[in-house]
Amino acid sequence: MPQKVDNPAVTDGAPAESSGVKSARRAVDLIETFAANDVWLSLSDLHARTGFPRSSLHGLLRTLLEAGWLEADANTARYRLGVRALICGTAYLDRDAVVPFATEALERIREKTGFTAHFARRNATEVVYLETRESQRSTHLVSRVGRTLPTHATALGKALLAELTHDEIEALMPATLTALTPNTITSLEALHAECAATRERGYAAEIEEGTLGVRCVAAVIPYRIPGTDAISCSMPIAQVTDADAQRVGELLAETTAELGQQLRRAGIR
Repeated sequence: MPQKVDNPAVTDGAPAESSGVKSARRAVDLIETFAANDVWLSLSDLHARTGFPRSSLHGLLRTLLEAGWLEADANTARYRLGVRALICGTAYLDRDAVVPFATEALERIREKTGFTAHFARRNATEVVYLETRESQRSTHLVSRVGRTLPTHATALGKALLAELTHDEIEALMPATLTALTPNTITSLEALHAECAATRERGYAAEIEEGTLGVRCVAAVIPYRIPGTDAISCSMPIAQVTDADAQRVGELLAETTAELGQQLRRAGIR
């Protein structure tokens, strides 16, 4: 006769753990859904975007709201990210040992070029902007820190993808690349060619692929293998020639090489 189990936690532990992990995963997915949308979202909006049951969404929204990860508009029953998201995002930057060094480099680049400089890190197929120094002539009033763009459409991303092998890029990137502008490359063949050109000249470049009216150059900070971080310079099309962009690209390659040495001397990996 089978022995009776008196402790239900023994048999029920695995399902309970699985349920808890599922709820945690859904909470993360929900936060990322809000991060990917710049509008207030209702329960119906979230159900359509995530496919989560409405009953689960009710509980998740209440929990995240009480914890400060969301805030609600009582008049419309819609939600958006709350202040806890900013606090945790800022904590990431505050604890990153590279950021102070990169910020100093951005200041020097802006001073020498007069253009906006960015520091970013690759996260899978996206680049995440970690610090920006705007040109004094810039009309861009919203900080790009924390925002993401696809690697294939940015000089930053191409510089970082060029750190990978052909096979690694093939495994990482989708076969068809999304176009942000009419100038964005949309094939892996073109991306491989861009990466090869980047390795050859020592910096990446793009013209109106990420944003119309803007061209960028970027170089990797060589303190990790493969490189994870890069610095770029954004330049209005009307204000620079090809020769100007080349000079800025060479300046970035020189500056990032010095920054990489500085980080390695400081023991930062």
